[in-house]
Amino acid sequence: MLFLCIATSTISGQTYKAGPQVLSFYSGVDDTEQPYALYLPKNYEEGKKYPFVVMLHGAGSNHRLALKRVFGKSNKEGETDVEASRYFPDWKDRDYIVASPFARGTMGYQGIAEQDVLDMINDVKSRFSVDENRTYLTGLSMGGGGTLWMGLSYPDMWAAIAPVCPAPPAGTEAKLANAYNFPVHFFQGGADPVVPAAGTQKWVENMKQAGINVKYEEYPGVQHDSWVPAYEGGEVFDWFDKFVRNPNPIHVKFSTGTYQHNKAYWVQIDAFPPNSTGKLDAKFVDQNRIEVKTSSLLGFTLDLSNHPKFSNRKGVFLTIDGMPVKAKADSGKISVMKEGKRWIKGTPNSEAPFSKRQGEEGPMTAAIMDRHVYVYGTADNPSEEVLQTRKTAAEKAANWSFYRGEFMGRIMVFPRVLTDKQVRPSDLKEANLILFGDKNTNAVIQQLSDELPIELNDGSEELGLAYIYPRKGNYVLVNSGLSIFDAPDSKKQLGAWVRFSAPPMLYALMKFDDYVLFDKERVLTEGFFDNTWQLSDQSKEVFLKTGQVSIK
Repeated sequence: MLFLCIATSTISGQTYKAGPQVLSFYSGVDDTEQPYALYLPKNYEEGKKYPFVVMLHGAGSNHRLALKRVFGKSNKEGETDVEASRYFPDWKDRDYIVASPFARGTMGYQGIAEQDVLDMINDVKSRFSVDENRTYLTGLSMGGGGTLWMGLSYPDMWAAIAPVCPAPPAGTEAKLANAYNFPVHFFQGGADPVVPAAGTQKWVENMKQAGINVKYEEYPGVQHDSWVPAYEGGEVFDWFDKFVRNPNPIHVKFSTGTYQHNKAYWVQIDAFPPNSTGKLDAKFVDQNRIEVKTSSLLGFTLDLSNHPKFSNRKGVFLTIDGMPVKAKADSGKISVMKEGKRWIKGTPNSEAPFSKRQGEEGPMTAAIMDRHVYVYGTADNPSEEVLQTRKTAAEKAANWSFYRGEFMGRIMVFPRVLTDKQVRPSDLKEANLILFGDKNTNAVIQQLSDELPIELNDGSEELGLAYIYPRKGNYVLVNSGLSIFDAPDSKKQLGAWVRFSAPPMLYALMKFDDYVLFDKERVLTEGFFDNTWQLSDQSKEVFLKTGQVSIK
């Protein structure tokens, strides 16, 4: 909620009190107001730029507790987290703006929660005067893992990051080199039974080998609550004080396996093979002279327009993987693509109507990581019993907020469930569509039939088909035949936490990539579409062999 009492800050007519408080931002994911805890310095001045700390809470915790933790405030003796969340105590003033998102509860910091963090940052920046070059990130446990994930996924946002007993999500380690241009300070309990010290020590060693400025502080005998000594007295702010972001570093190392996270500083990865991690190492060796090394890359762009080592009055001398490349820096930008073994000027698939790019890359889980609606069919005039069965299945898919026990709580995401007749033009334009049925049972599938690449024959009861496909900047996810909930397990190792704590639909989709065809006993074929959203020849053969699948 907004505090409209005695104010120390006035921006656009809105007033805020100093100290800890709770604000909110509007989330387009599910049209809700999402809370975050904020600390405003006592003598906040509108015209002054303030350093900004983003604090990520751990599992079973929340935004209010996280704000207390980063200022070194633990629970009173015998006090539960629920009781401690009800108030903010006094603490030493710091000349920092600090914000901590609720991020839907305990769901990690990928997908919707990741978007919440970004939305919160933008909301803070819209209200207050934030120094872009003194923006910092920290968090504990799940939030420590989120600190690594968000820090390495958006490396040009941060001046420094400080993960405490971090439990990073799968895929984070592939981004390790992205910390090349900011310092990292790990805090760890030596006797931690939840996040063993050996895992954090490995991160530290790997970062040292990658040439990253990394510091490690271990507390002997301390278990999982290493955030108590790590944040004691708010001393993490003293460490942050030492560092300022360089928005235009001379040397950039950047790796990504998603187009969602494809940019860092002055480099952008434009294309890489499906199911791979593209890597780029770019360095100014002199004025307008750049050397680039790549791995698993098909194309990239260099935006040199604001770099002090670039002058548009001179030509650019570019060497890629040891080979000179002729490339003119139009408006300070150079885009190159791989043709065979050579690098030439251009952008891969730039003319293709369907090519994997930011916001249109899959996998199936991407369809439920932003605004989306679940749509079941009524087009065949089903009986009340059949209609209720379809509605129940759609509601199960949309049930993010099932109760997972007192510690884990609920994931606070609230997507809508609609019949095909209730889908509005704004839904078709603005939302990802999760469609159940086929063109005979679901009027929306029928409406989009000419745009969709795969079709399960009407009335098939022995097969299940699920796939994601881009449509006008959004996604369509179709599940025809057998329910995706009944699909056999894939070869992926998702771990017990995901199996027992993820919402049913998220868990069902996480088992697979862009598409899956299955029967009641086994997965027949699964995989990624290629970079132009085409099926592999092997999968095409399996689809057609069934005699029940049409490929358009």
